[in-house]
Amino acid sequence: MAPAGGEDSLRAAVFSGADAVYLGGQAFGARANAKNFSREELRRAVAFCHARGVKVYVTVNTLIKEKEMPAALEFAKFLCEISVDAVLVQDIGLFSLLRQCAPELPLHASTQMSLHTPDGVRLLYGLGAKRAVLARELSLQEIREISRSCPIELEAFVHGALCMSVSGQCYLSAMLGGRSGNRGMCAQPCRLPFGAPGGTGHDLSLKDLSFLREVEELRRAGVCSAKIEGRMKRPEYVTAAVSACRMAAEGGEIPQELLDNLEAVFSRSGFTQGYLTGKLGGSMFGIRRKEDVTGATERVFSALRQLYRGERSCVPVILALREAKEEIELTVRDEDGHAACVRCPAVRDAVPLSGERCLVQLKKTGGTPFYSKEAVVPEDGAAVTVSGLNSLRREALEELLQLREKREPIPFETRLLKFSAHVQRTGEHLPLRVSFSRMDQIFDAAKGCEAVQLPLSTDKEELQRLRDRGFRRILLELPRAMFGVQEQVERMLLERMELGFREVVCGNLGALETARRAGAVLHGSFSLNIANTASLTCLEQLGLSSAELSFELTGKELSSLGGSLPRGVMVYGRQALMLLRNCPLANTKRGCLGCGAPGMLTDRMHKNFPVLCTRGGGTRVTELLNSVPLWISLGEKDLRAVDFGLMRFTVENSVECESIYQAFLRQEPPGFDCTHGLFFRGVE
Repeated sequence: MAPAGGEDSLRAAVFSGADAVYLGGQAFGARANAKNFSREELRRAVAFCHARGVKVYVTVNTLIKEKEMPAALEFAKFLCEISVDAVLVQDIGLFSLLRQCAPELPLHASTQMSLHTPDGVRLLYGLGAKRAVLARELSLQEIREISRSCPIELEAFVHGALCMSVSGQCYLSAMLGGRSGNRGMCAQPCRLPFGAPGGTGHDLSLKDLSFLREVEELRRAGVCSAKIEGRMKRPEYVTAAVSACRMAAEGGEIPQELLDNLEAVFSRSGFTQGYLTGKLGGSMFGIRRKEDVTGATERVFSALRQLYRGERSCVPVILALREAKEEIELTVRDEDGHAACVRCPAVRDAVPLSGERCLVQLKKTGGTPFYSKEAVVPEDGAAVTVSGLNSLRREALEELLQLREKREPIPFETRLLKFSAHVQRTGEHLPLRVSFSRMDQIFDAAKGCEAVQLPLSTDKEELQRLRDRGFRRILLELPRAMFGVQEQVERMLLERMELGFREVVCGNLGALETARRAGAVLHGSFSLNIANTASLTCLEQLGLSSAELSFELTGKELSSLGGSLPRGVMVYGRQALMLLRNCPLANTKRGCLGCGAPGMLTDRMHKNFPVLCTRGGGTRVTELLNSVPLWISLGEKDLRAVDFGLMRFTVENSVECESIYQAFLRQEPPGFDCTHGLFFRGVE
């Protein structure tokens, strides 16, 4: 599956042998800075690809704000009219609405949904997803486990850029510059200098993935679609990657010159296979060096352009020539049931073409997407000239091409978006929940909070002692990253539920499904990326009792959300800017430092960003935190639209935790540098 950022890249992909392309419209795509396609260009692209047997998947894979939902649905309606092969979706609210409006429209769960566990994929399959685009951070073994668990189609990346953060869980660009990766506007600040102690100075920048030679291993792991990243890259990159992948998929050897040209046209210090092979660490990191740029010479580009200079004959047809009365008739059929039939008058005053010569002429399909799988001609030839037969062939193949362009539209039932208004809180006091990352942070005054949140891995005896101290309501947070450890997490959950700790916080769809199956009381975290009423409604139907809204929403935007699900917003704490599987602090000669305390990254402005690595129960979660904590005053009028506020303590000690908590309750100004986050300024 090839990227198509514009029409030139689309042609390069198709002519190089792609089975499918993915592309975006002018809005709602995760690559807003690519050239992308207007509606008329989309219509032409779909017809062009379908005529050549290539599927078209359109990205509608950003978070959708409340006011944008009608436009997103109207765009999806247009995609149904032109009969695209599938739509890629990130927003769970849009997903649920599309299942209602267009049940026959195939939906693919975008990699932005952070799918990395069997339960997460099973949940989406149960909701109606045809395919799941897996998180890039999975190993082959973890992909196999997902494949065995569910009959859904699986798609995995085989070549292209690797984000440092799990897709859908990166807020770095949004927080630093107001350009949200979840909205397709990522400014890639991770490629700028961020230094770890003893690191290279670019400790958030990974090399690009390349698993092209081993694409068969992906197939054996259960992957049906090998995806090439790169909708913002030029056509020569697309043709190089597609050509190499096509050769490998067909069991051939990729010429070294092609691999060299692919690396020359775009790479970052070479390539890596780290996540798929499970070999993480410093060898995966890389930047765009001078030699990576200068390798892309005109000689390289010229050689690659030759790979897509014309049509690729890839559609098999059967041609049948016969003489009927005074006419010569040629019928061309494809394997999809299309048939084109053209005729011309028989030429009686000319020497008829022999059957052998007719076969030769009919098989000359060069310059078209077709090749002759079989040709049937009269044994004694036909009363037609060479030019006449060539003309028949061209006319029949052109007519067949036009027939293949046409598809029946996918039914779409337009529905009015009607959600009940959320009842605004009337009391002056905003109920608070407090989240602690460690037991030693907890202070007695937190007993007055609506709830206390702790990691699921918290020791069972410590949880019981906490309850004995008078903490009435304890919520356990499931790990945001559960790569390969779903079963261990579930066992840990069941053990704590047996002791009466039944309320859990879920930060991804896999955790939600695991906890739901266990019979826990479910609450949603910020990393579910809830940005609209449809998402709140869908997740309530899946069992959530409350949900923390996305911190990419402004106060006014969260005030516009309806529905009945109780919702909250983070009001204090260092926001998690990245969810990481490969720790940036491991990009040193020593490798993983086994940090016993939070580490630190420093950017080019000399700001320090804590790196919090949490281990326990077989799980490891690494988060990059903001350089300063969020502080939203309890007096903000837009907080009346939420049912609770969440204070999240991560790197603070116990004294700091209580001091901040008391100052927050008294609505005193903070005595340290802080941020309002995106509460007022929002994101693009």
